[in-house]
Amino acid sequence: MFVDTAKVFIQAGKGGDGAVSFRHEIYIDKGGPDGGDGGKGGNVIFKATKNLNTLLDFRYKPELKAKPGANGAKRNKAGRSGEDFIVKVPMGTVVKRDGKVIADLTKDDEEVIIARGGDGGFGNAHFKSSTRQAPRIAELGEQGDTFEAELELKLLADVGLVGFPNAGKSTFLSVVSNARPEIADYAFTTLTPNLGVADIDSTSLLIADIPGLIEGASVGKGLGDAFLRHVERTSVLLHLIDAYSDDIAKSYQTIRLELASYSPELLKRAEVIALTKSEGLDDELITMQINALKTVAPDSEIFAISSTAHRGLKEVLRALAKKVALAAQKSEEEETATEEGVPRITLSSDAKDLSWHVIKRDENGKQVFVVTGAKIEKFARRTNFFGYENVNRLRDIMKKMGITHELTRQGALGDSIIRIGINEFTLVEQ
Repeated sequence: MFVDTAKVFIQAGKGGDGAVSFRHEIYIDKGGPDGGDGGKGGNVIFKATKNLNTLLDFRYKPELKAKPGANGAKRNKAGRSGEDFIVKVPMGTVVKRDGKVIADLTKDDEEVIIARGGDGGFGNAHFKSSTRQAPRIAELGEQGDTFEAELELKLLADVGLVGFPNAGKSTFLSVVSNARPEIADYAFTTLTPNLGVADIDSTSLLIADIPGLIEGASVGKGLGDAFLRHVERTSVLLHLIDAYSDDIAKSYQTIRLELASYSPELLKRAEVIALTKSEGLDDELITMQINALKTVAPDSEIFAISSTAHRGLKEVLRALAKKVALAAQKSEEEETATEEGVPRITLSSDAKDLSWHVIKRDENGKQVFVVTGAKIEKFARRTNFFGYENVNRLRDIMKKMGITHELTRQGALGDSIIRIGINEFTLVEQ
């Protein structure tokens, strides 16, 4: 069963908590803190493979969860990091979060971290100093990234077959390749995309048979709307048209219009046109149909073929192989130019993380001061608010970052409510 869309729940592993522990051994008085750090949570990693061509497995396993990190322990033992969860997906898989693309896996064995595991919390051994010799401070491990993702598969192929239903696409694919699609003398025989490998001279072409398009396919009519995404990945389009068409120019233009409506970029794709089922027509009629096509496609190579009679197939495949090679060369040049033109970021990420904002709100007659910022929110997530020493440490961090000064400037008092993320506390200990 071919499935090219799926929704999955992704959860990276939580970081382990740091430990509060003190060394206790005979004859050793006041051994000092020895609480270890928590382990990092496991990542969720997607790995592309050429051995899969459907997202069917995700319909039965919609939850992808990595292992959490272990908590720290006494004697400075750090917790074990959580094991990464590696998920194999077909080449051509696009991963979206809230409608935005976060990964596009197009190469075999390509790996992308989709969700990062939470950092482990520091144990109290980390906070020992000359002035703080017996700290009872330990951090909580951070939660890993958690979200719902949309998966979309766009088949990767050298050549995409487009045309009206019953134009002979499946027959062509079955003759030139090892694919065995369903073939019958009625429209919409092909209900799912099929892939086949065609050998020509010293090269091979991966060809995708896309279910037949009809007028209005780009807005949901017929089956084309569901499968047009697969055409986006192909280097070259082979437009197959029934040689018996009453208005062959209109047939060509209708499909081109549907491609343009779905994505204008498809009109820039290299193209070869083939008149199918030509075995029953004489040369004069074939020439007339080709001339009619040239009026609307003057720059395209046009061939008359017969899949059942094996006529004209090698010529079409050679033309396709040539255009695929040119498209690959062009793509490589564009990729090199893009890499050379990547701007260098001068602002360090650390400086950006240290930025913060304070917003004063009135909630049910009470003043609440909301503090936002990547770094301070990270500190708050790692703070165990059930221990006063932990909260005092967070207050000290706020002073060093200048946040406390800004809170005071905006009118915050000792008992004012400070909110960072989901946590609330007061400016001074009550």
